[in-house]
Amino acid sequence: MANIKQQIKRNKTNEKKRLANASFKSSVKTAMKAVDAAVATKDKEKSVAALAFAFKKLDKGQAKGIYHKNFVARRKSTLALAVNSL
Repeated sequence: MANIKQQIKRNKTNEKKRLANASFKSSVKTAMKAVDAAVATKDKEKSVAALAFAFKKLDKGQAKGIYHKNFVARRKSTLALAVNSL
């Protein structure tokens, strides 16, 4: 445990940010699963809407610095291929 006041504060902010990032990552995973579920049901309309939402979440994660740009590009490409296969 830290003794220095500044480090104690820093640990608190790091923990808050870690929890916020974990929550965001979970929501992104849920959005990607929604795309997969829509593709599995072969519903083009629903899968395109889910894809747009997943893209938005991934782009926001990249902008916030949660995800690396190559990770985002790879995930977007995989999801787009799945939707385009319909």
